Amino acid sequence: MTDAEREHAEDPGDPQADEGRPSDPGAPVDRDDSPPRREERAVHAFRKVPRTGVIYVTTEAARLGFNPGRDAEGPDGWCNLGQGQPETGPIPGAPERCAAVPIAGDDQEYAPVAGLWELREAIASLYNRAYRRGMPSRYTAENVAVSGGGRIALTRAAAALGQINLGHFLPDYTAYEELLDVFRLFSPIPILLEGERGYTFSVGDLRREILGRGLSAILASNPCNPTGKHVRGEELAAWVRTAKELDCALLLDEFYSHYVYGMGDVAPMESAARYVEHVDRDPVVIFDGLTKNWRYPGWRVTWTLGPREVIEAVASAGSFLDGGGSKPMQRAAAELLTIEHTRAETTAIHRAFSRKRDLLLAGLRKLGVTFDVEPEGTFYVWGSVADLPPGLSDGHGFFRAALGERIIVVPGEFFDVNPGKRRAGRPSRFRHHVRFSFGPSEDVLVRALGRLERMVGERRRA
Repeated sequence: MTDAEREHAEDPGDPQADEGRPSDPGAPVDRDDSPPRREERAVHAFRKVPRTGVIYVTTEAARLGFNPGRDAEGPDGWCNLGQGQPETGPIPGAPERCAAVPIAGDDQEYAPVAGLWELREAIASLYNRAYRRGMPSRYTAENVAVSGGGRIALTRAAAALGQINLGHFLPDYTAYEELLDVFRLFSPIPILLEGERGYTFSVGDLRREILGRGLSAILASNPCNPTGKHVRGEELAAWVRTAKELDCALLLDEFYSHYVYGMGDVAPMESAARYVEHVDRDPVVIFDGLTKNWRYPGWRVTWTLGPREVIEAVASAGSFLDGGGSKPMQRAAAELLTIEHTRAETTAIHRAFSRKRDLLLAGLRKLGVTFDVEPEGTFYVWGSVADLPPGLSDGHGFFRAALGERIIVVPGEFFDVNPGKRRAGRPSRFRHHVRFSFGPSEDVLVRALGRLERMVGERRRA
């Protein structure tokens, strides 16, 4: 590590600050504080748009030679413990992976903004069979809007919100930050979750926040990215009842809802859809897709599930935001959404990822990483490095040092969602945390843990 890199590791500053620094630590830095001449500046009409945490760390790794896909192979390859996608190849017991997508003649045309009707029907049928057997109120195709990616689904919903107070949790998914800032009709209100409580948020807490802060909607990932905390069972049912009683919309990002642990060994799946009494009246909006739960992130097929009135609104937002998703991918996606295929895939995911979860937890504990809560869902471990040697005891220092070992992780500060940087200048509560992904293959995890053990050991002996 160079002196410049070591200095940054000890004093990381703003997580976004590196984007303006030269990639070569020895490159000259312009110290002129006078206003730049107009011809030397970028196009004035555009603002600086920050990267999300995963994009930031992989961009930094790319400056050191990381090449996604190619560099994960071999004993000297990169170990991407920062990745936000699961391994996409075959895993034991899973259905055969789709290797080709046919394109019909009319697939050259636009798909409907709300998605192909056959796919919307397949999604509604899956939720009814998985979560709503015997319930009189059932989802239909009109309760579903299809979109071209998870961020698109969330962006459509954000664009359709009115002049309300929207609650969001800290920590939570990094991409929420810009999403909550770019649309100015609603006011984002942070809700603090405490590591000392294992990030628990009770129904009483929910009621107090809704009433005390005048919230009309709450956005949350469940299971939570990055902590892995999962609201499930009767607790989730109580959340749905409370939202209905207080007329507060629950916007639930359920992209990791098949990566849940401690719910049995056969197809463990959980969704707020199970606890909705009336699909068109209860204020529950669910986001999911093939990205994580079916392990097809490159397909960019996702959906929003909720009351018909909400679906009409998000589809209208899609008509000017994105125009709809890929028609051939949507047509192929419908075949993956049978209950039989879904349960087989989920069972295989649970077995493979439970094993990787245990492996990563044990390895990180051996290093001295501590956990506020073990992941109950997702494929992430949210760990504190505060007890590690100097230079490794904060998220950015650990991240920089790990890059030197060809390992990528995500510093915890990125999950301290701060729309508009209104809390600038204050140290993040999560500056000692790091998110480690067990999305990669088991071989990659073993290789990464070996390198991290060597890295921490060398610092302890120094």
